[in-house]
Amino acid sequence: MSDSLKRRVNAFRERVNIKLYDSRDRVLKDLRTAGVLISSLTIFVLIYFHGFQLDLPERAVVEFTVKFSIGFYLLKYVIEFIYSFSPIQHLKETKWEGILMAFLFLNILSINIFGTEIMGFLGGVIGMETLDQFFILFIQGYFLLIVFLELGKASTFLPFASLSPPALLALSFIFLILIGSGLLMLPEMTVPGKVLTYGEALFTSISASCVTGLQVVDTATHFSFKGQFLIMLLFQLGGLNIISFATFFAIFTKKGIGIRHQSLIQANYSNESLTSSAELFRKIIRFTFQIEALGALLIFFSWGDHMTFNSLGQRIFYSFFHSISAFNNAGFSLFTNGLMESPIQQSYLLHIVIACIIIFGGLGFGTIKDLFTLRQVRERMQKPWKTLTTGSKISLYSTGVLLALGFIVFFALEYNNTLSNTSTSSKVVTSFFQSVTTRTAGFNTVDIGSLTLPVLIFFIFLMFIGASTGSTGGGIKTSTFALVFLSAWATIRGKKKVEIFKQTIPWELLNRAFSIFLFSATTMLVGIFILAISDSHLGLARLAFEEVSAFCTVGLSTGITAELSGMGKAVIMVSMFIGRIGTITLAFALSSRKRESNDYKYPKANFMVG
Repeated sequence: MSDSLKRRVNAFRERVNIKLYDSRDRVLKDLRTAGVLISSLTIFVLIYFHGFQLDLPERAVVEFTVKFSIGFYLLKYVIEFIYSFSPIQHLKETKWEGILMAFLFLNILSINIFGTEIMGFLGGVIGMETLDQFFILFIQGYFLLIVFLELGKASTFLPFASLSPPALLALSFIFLILIGSGLLMLPEMTVPGKVLTYGEALFTSISASCVTGLQVVDTATHFSFKGQFLIMLLFQLGGLNIISFATFFAIFTKKGIGIRHQSLIQANYSNESLTSSAELFRKIIRFTFQIEALGALLIFFSWGDHMTFNSLGQRIFYSFFHSISAFNNAGFSLFTNGLMESPIQQSYLLHIVIACIIIFGGLGFGTIKDLFTLRQVRERMQKPWKTLTTGSKISLYSTGVLLALGFIVFFALEYNNTLSNTSTSSKVVTSFFQSVTTRTAGFNTVDIGSLTLPVLIFFIFLMFIGASTGSTGGGIKTSTFALVFLSAWATIRGKKKVEIFKQTIPWELLNRAFSIFLFSATTMLVGIFILAISDSHLGLARLAFEEVSAFCTVGLSTGITAELSGMGKAVIMVSMFIGRIGTITLAFALSSRKRESNDYKYPKANFMVG
């Protein structure tokens, strides 16, 4: 563009801005208010559409509402573009929303010119006739989050909220669980002839939202495609955390996120720097979707010849379901017996692919960022003295050691038990897979109830440690265990400082690690104690395994979940919730900050310990 043309365009734009300035605030405010009302109505209508069987007049109302809302959002986007002081900058800031609007516009043209809806056509090609419906539902959810973020989180609500970031994190999970349990109760979420009580829906919602995988009803046979899709959505939101997932839309639709949002991300992912939390979260979203998409692609080609699907769409859905479940360490499967199902029990390539996805999900987003961000890799290549962060080293070394220990113990102790009558290669793959999944994922290729008692005890140890800090997995985290172990080792050697990788660990981190260790162990012991009272007939070992699996959000079970009493299931549900948000986060959320006074201090106590 020449300078003269640019000056004329700028002059024209300035006259337009002056002309529209007086009405700008009022028009944009009215658009936001109308957007909230239309979004809420449309989401309610779509939930009713997907949750119940409707007759033709009711379907016509739903179709009109959806078309009206899409038309409104197109108009809203155009008006916001016109009222923007800098249209080019507005397009850059709302590029993802603009891409979606362009797609909707093309979709309208396709319907009016060719009589074909694009997503419906693609759904028919790949065998997913409901693809267009869920895409519309995604669109409405997308805009609903945009509206609420514009009115609340990104501007006014969060700065004035009196709740701490950990409390907001806890409330976000409660909100997700309640919404999920309510939606699972809709008739269309279960297959015809199956009945789901609210207790079962609540248990399933907690298990999915807290990425655990324990089940009281069979996901494969009890839930319809819509129900399975909802469960997948719950453990995707639960793995990333619903507040962080909402922040994803804030990042792509606004200029940025505020300090309170950054503190939420820092609290959830244990990020070292508050200022880098927004940047970390952008990478979290990108890495998550990239790994899940690549994992789904690899799973798609790894099912094996013996696994048959009704359609191409079902194969794609199964691939994405298990990829998302693996990366989020959720442990949900669309097979009744998990990966122990006969068609895929010998699909060892599939087991290796899922194990690798689980490992990536359990490393922690900070470690993934440190390992695979191009800038970090380039800096390490240009500056050989620059290495991985201490947190990344702890995550990688701990993961490697625990995987090796789990493999050796399982291979040695189960060689003549669950691994008998199998080839050497299958023994190796199965041992590796169970070592990977036991720490937090919850998939199984062997019958957990048939494992020997020493292996169950060692699995409890692996589940207790869990995944790495800032990951989708549970447990006390590898960094916590490493710090507790290093502190004990330093004490035994008579050293006053705890050191690792030529760095001194501050006492604040050690105190937090010991607090997490103590709170976690105490919570699980209390849970086991209550289970021993309410369900003593199931055996202490199996109850202990179930409680640790629930609290550490692993999802492995010896097969007693559905047999638990009402009290037992309540204990497991509470354990899954506390284990997901973290005992320290819960402690901070339920307590107020107290200032530490430096005016005085008590004399040092001296007494015998041990």
